[in-house]
Amino acid sequence: MPSSTTPERSRRPRKRRSQAQPQQVKRSLFDQAGVTAVDPAPFADLGLPNRLVSALHDNGLTEAFPIQAATIPDALTGRDVLGRGQTGSGKTLAFGLPLLALQTEQARPLHPRALVLVPTRELATQVTDSLKPMAKALGRYVREVVGGTSFNRQVETLRRGVDVLVATPGRLADHVRQGTCVLSEVERTALDEADQMADMGFLPQVRQLLDLVPADGQRLLFSATLDGDVDKLVERYMTEPVVHSLAPPAASVDSMDHHQFLVQATEKQAVLAQIGSREGRTIMFVRTKHHADRLAKKLRAVGVAAGALHGGKAQNARTRILDEFKSGETTTLVATNVAARGIHIDDVSLVVHVEPPADPKDYLHRAGRTARAGATGTVVTLVTEEQRQDFRTMAKQAGVETTTSEIRPLAPELVEVTGAREPSGTPQPQPQRTQQQRKPAQTRNRRPSGGSAANGQQGNGRTANRGSSGRGGNARNQRRRNPQR
Repeated sequence: MPSSTTPERSRRPRKRRSQAQPQQVKRSLFDQAGVTAVDPAPFADLGLPNRLVSALHDNGLTEAFPIQAATIPDALTGRDVLGRGQTGSGKTLAFGLPLLALQTEQARPLHPRALVLVPTRELATQVTDSLKPMAKALGRYVREVVGGTSFNRQVETLRRGVDVLVATPGRLADHVRQGTCVLSEVERTALDEADQMADMGFLPQVRQLLDLVPADGQRLLFSATLDGDVDKLVERYMTEPVVHSLAPPAASVDSMDHHQFLVQATEKQAVLAQIGSREGRTIMFVRTKHHADRLAKKLRAVGVAAGALHGGKAQNARTRILDEFKSGETTTLVATNVAARGIHIDDVSLVVHVEPPADPKDYLHRAGRTARAGATGTVVTLVTEEQRQDFRTMAKQAGVETTTSEIRPLAPELVEVTGAREPSGTPQPQPQRTQQQRKPAQTRNRRPSGGSAANGQQGNGRTANRGSSGRGGNARNQRRRNPQR
């Protein structure tokens, strides 16, 4: 008891607290639950409605991945579910199918019945595209609201009624403030990639939005880690969640080969051009949008079909670049972290860190673009001599063991690991669509009125570029505050 504690005893709790501090992470619900051992199972055995199972079958999906087999039955009971699975493990359907299956009433205008919060525009689009075919089978509507696209068109969509709304926090907060989206009838909420939203600074907005959702609603939260603010979200908004942890945060590194290539700065560009000329899809990660544009331009100049993806591009341009990469029109994607935060592209066999990432989380997120859904992949980091010690420290923190090689252009190790080859030398033209998109954007910015013609063909891009007019000022200020825009 505190009143009878002696000086000797008063020291013991201090020692115990200091000794327990390093073990604080063990309080994570993921770690308490341990790794859930679940085998794949037929969707028909999970308790989903027959129409939903038929729609899945029509789309070539008959067997659920382990994360889906583990979480869907619990979610269908109405329980809060907390799930962790490595990238590409099938989390979208793990939370999306219960949101569709449990909805019994049509949504009223401006009042969605289910909400999915995601960190990036690209992930919102991918979640929406994945759920639309299943929603159609049930007569439900899944739509997205994200930054960089027409606000007014989103208002029109919300007025027609949206059963499952997929949103980035910043744009949804805009709609809530304008009264064009009301969250008082949301029955179920899913948070995807919650740890990424924490890293990108969205959790204050997420908390504000969740405070507007009825407290007795169901919550489904998927995250790689439960540190910091994510753990606070669980404590504040989830009630006795069922926990399924199918992989520790760094588990996906086991299905990848990790290589550290020591390279001379003067030979780095030649090495990148040879890697970009390989067969198969390659993602090269850089730190800044200017570096992404510059490297893509240099690669195209020597014959590599490359495209640059970063947050400085309009949403229609980002969508086009991703479509070209998925279709094989371009084989090398040069990207900033926007592509590591939630972009899901199959058959990426090689990830290249053009510069070593400083944060181990960034390394793991970027590396996770390969070796998806049980496949294998290769991750290469180009390291100069002065970066060697920092990379060693970061790799240790990420739990990654790398094979180190000193390489030069077309060195045997380079060719063996990446499939590098000499580029054709025939310049790849800049896509004409990009040039056409830039011209009207420049013209619009010179119109002092913001351009009433902005209601024409390319409304999405026009809404995003009204920064010089009073009407577009709010969107411009929101972009400054919200990094995903």
